[in-house]
Amino acid sequence: MASAPVVRRLHLADARDIAALQALLESAPDYARRITGKDPQPSDAREVLTALPPGLEIGRKLAIGLWCERTEALLGFADVLRGWPRPAVAHIGLLVVHGAHRGTGVGRALHDVVVEQGLAWGEIDTLRLGIVATNATVAEPFWRSCGYAPTGEVKPYAAGTVTSSTAIWERSLAP
Repeated sequence: MASAPVVRRLHLADARDIAALQALLESAPDYARRITGKDPQPSDAREVLTALPPGLEIGRKLAIGLWCERTEALLGFADVLRGWPRPAVAHIGLLVVHGAHRGTGVGRALHDVVVEQGLAWGEIDTLRLGIVATNATVAEPFWRSCGYAPTGEVKPYAAGTVTSSTAIWERSLAP
């Protein structure tokens, strides 16, 4: 990364945030193809910002981005669910990097922000995520390098034309 990015929350009420997230998702169509079998759709950004598991309040969802201060472009995005599926867990629902910025440290920097936020919440001691099997070859090396390991829990997965499975991975927030 040429300069330090700015961390800022994304808001559903801000049309610029929705447009920036949509542009980021469209910059990485290979990810969408691996997990849905199709290219990014025009409604994807809105869906990412509103998706919640049953019973979780919207206030427990954190949508954060790394922005280029100079161009105001969204470089990376993370969606984190506080206290889900257990009170001491924060679940990373999505962490995606703009296609033009892959391999530049944006993903690692964004993950560092997620870790800092988890620690700041106080009650969180574990970070959790799911890796869809059709995306595992790309995702597993990154998550392993961030300290995550598979828990052995596997769940069915279906989205678009893709039917697969999701492996649950976790890491401790303890230093």
